[in-house]
Order: sequence, then structure tokens, then C-alpha cells
Amino acid sequence: MAPVGDPIEAALTTGPLLPEEVLRSSALTFPQVLEAFEREAAARADQLGADGAFDLMLKGEYYDRLTGYYSGGFGKVEARQPLRPLGAEVFGSYRVSSGDFPTYENYNYTNALGEVKVGAMFSLLRNRDIDSRRFAIEDTRLAAAQAELDVMLVRLNVQHEALRAYWRWVGAGEEIRVFEELLEIAEARQIGLTREFNEGALARVALIENEQNLLRRRTLLEQARRDFETASNSLGFYLRGTDGRMIVPTREMLPDLARFGAIPAPEALAITPTSEVILARPELQTFRIALERANNRIALRENDLKPSLNATAELSRDFGQIGPGGPGFDSTDTVVGLTFSVPLQRRTARGALDRAEAERRETELRQRRIADQITTDVSNILTNLAAARKLADLANAEVRQANQMVQAERTRFRLGAGEFFLVNAREETAANAQIGAIRAGLAGRLAEASYNAATMNLRALGLE
Repeated sequence: MAPVGDPIEAALTTGPLLPEEVLRSSALTFPQVLEAFEREAAARADQLGADGAFDLMLKGEYYDRLTGYYSGGFGKVEARQPLRPLGAEVFGSYRVSSGDFPTYENYNYTNALGEVKVGAMFSLLRNRDIDSRRFAIEDTRLAAAQAELDVMLVRLNVQHEALRAYWRWVGAGEEIRVFEELLEIAEARQIGLTREFNEGALARVALIENEQNLLRRRTLLEQARRDFETASNSLGFYLRGTDGRMIVPTREMLPDLARFGAIPAPEALAITPTSEVILARPELQTFRIALERANNRIALRENDLKPSLNATAELSRDFGQIGPGGPGFDSTDTVVGLTFSVPLQRRTARGALDRAEAERRETELRQRRIADQITTDVSNILTNLAAARKLADLANAEVRQANQMVQAERTRFRLGAGEFFLVNAREETAANAQIGAIRAGLAGRLAEASYNAATMNLRALGLE
């Protein structure tokens, strides 16, 4: 049970348990929903981490000689900024030196105020349009979008199952009522029969026959109580306090079915065309994103097959009094360069590309299968709903007729024209008819809940 002071538990004690309260509880506290939100948070964190590949990088360097013939040393600070277009990278640095360097290190000389250098690198073939960093950014963005859709899918499924558990609990409670009434009739009759037997007005066989009915009806009641307890535990799995602990509902929380409206007709529910329902389903939106991720993966693998051709451009200038390096360092230098490389066999890249293409084809086939499955499920739900309404009408008509037969048979028995066996049989037939009506109504409620989940009726599922 939830702790004292829990607002959800307080709401339950003020009246019967309604589906809206169950849906509110499961939407806010059910662990599977909270897990899905955490997975989405993790995906967003991955997205932030991928963006870090284009963070500005600052690097410092210091070099000096403590002993020896030469005294040269320098300090350098450099900033590099990766850019997305053309896989480019721009950089700027400042370096200043002092002392004397050996000939093989004379490139370290600067003028008295140091050297400023700016430059850029561009990819002309491989990594021009995509590389692992840009792929990771886009892939984590799409993964985060998939995680968001997964949250919606989990919430839909949880609300659907919570509603189903609720209506099964209500149906089980109604069945107990039927069997209790049936047992009360037999117990009351047993008192009267015992009195008549003691007065010598009734044969013992009639008393024994009713005792058999008592045992049978007690067995049915115990089975109904077992089913109700099981249904209560199942509903308690979704009904939770604010601290997440389960609340197992009691029979006192059962609502009066008269407060609920009739089961809606299929044509009243099926306002949105099935094609639009399918397009809105999170599963298919997830598949569309999965195909986009697969296409990006293929583009990355195709990029790996290209030769590498990189261009660089640098501009440097020394400032201040000419240093020990001489006038050769007192100039503005512009440098350009190209580097080229290509793997000759590229089997690793081709294998990765073939795998990525096979995975995309697999995703396309799964998308088609799931779309067809959703179409079939929606059609079946509407069929089940229509059948449940008809069966409920037939079951209610059967209940009315069975009750009439019970009253007629009891009248005949009191007048001495009927048989005790027929009275019991009529009563149990009427009880079975009531159970049939309860289960037909339950089937209709379950079909309605399934349709609302399939069509993403967020209001009906307590998600708005």
C-alpha cells in the first residue's frame, strides 16, 4: 500500500476507482514509462557528446633549453575550429622565440614580437560531404528522435494495458456479485427446506439436492473470488502511489457500471481513415527515421571508398625587430599544399558498404511488415468491437428471458406444479446469462481500449 498522505491513495479513498484515475497513475508513476524517459535523456546526452567533435580546441606549447651551447626556446598557443562544410578546419596560432637555435631547428625563430599564423584545411574528395564526426552528429540526432518516439510508444502500450487491467478487474467484480446472489438464493432456500423437512412436509432427497447446489455455487463463488484477486493484483501493477509503490485495489473501490456510457459503435470511432492512423503510429515514424539513419550509414561507407585529397592554405607573418633568425623570417608567407592517398583494394570499405545496404533492405522489409500488421490489427479491433456490441445485446436479451423463466418456474414450484430441479436449473441458467453479458461488455471495453491505443487517442488514454 502507498504511504499515508499519498495524494493518489487519498483520491482512491474518496470514491470508486475510475479509469481516469488509473490512467493518471500509470502515466505518471509506472516504471516502464520512467525508463523510457531515461533512455531518451541518454540519447540526448549522446547527441551533446557528438556535437563535441566540433568544439573549439586550444593548445599550448612551451620549449626551452636549460643547459648546452644553444639557448633557444619558444612558447606557442594555437586554436583550432573544425567546420562542417567540406570537412574543413581553420586554425590560428601565435609563437614567439628567444635565444639561438641550431641550424636544424632554425624554423623555430621568430621576430621579437613573435609570429602569427592562420590557415585552413579542406577535404576535396573523401570526407568532403560526410565523415565520422558529421555522421555521428546526425545519427545521434536521429537516435534521440527515435527515443522520443519510443517514449510515446511505451506510454501508449502502458495506458492500453492499464485500461485492460482495469476493465478485467471491474468484470471480475461483477461476476462475484452474480455468484453471491446465486449462493444467497440457495442458502435462503436451504433454511426453508430444512424447516419443511423438520416438519415432515418434505422428503430428505430435496434437502440433499439443495445441499449439492450449495456446494456447487460456493465453488463457483470461490473461483470468482480467486479471479477477482488475480485481477486486483494485475491492476495494482499499474495503480501506484507517487513513490511508485503498487496499490492493490479492493472490492470497495469497484464503480457502478451505470455511470459508464454504452460501448461506442465502430463507425463512431473509425472517423480517421486507417491510412492516416498508420502514418501517425510511432512504430512507422521510427522506421522512417531508421531508414534515414541507414542511408546516412551507406553514405559514410561510400565515402570510405573515395581517395583522400586534402588542400591546405596558411598565411604567416612575423612582427617586431628582426630576430636572430635573420631577415629571412621578416616576411609574409603564404603556403598552399595538397595531400593524396588511396587504398588500392578497399575490401574493408566494400564489406562495410555491403553490410549497410543489406541492413537498409532489412529495415524496409520490416517497415512493410509492421505497416501491414497495424492495418490488420485495426481492422480486427473494429470487427471485435462490432461483434462485442452485438453479443452484448444478445446477452442482455438472454438475461431478460432467463430471469422471466426463473420467475415463472418459481411460481410453478410454489403452486406445486413445478420441480425443484427445474428451479435450480433456471437460476443457474440466468446466472450464466448474466456472466455472459458481463463478459460481452468486457470484450467491448477491451476492444474500445485497443482501438484508442491503435489510433493514438491521447485524450481517451489519459495522455492529454
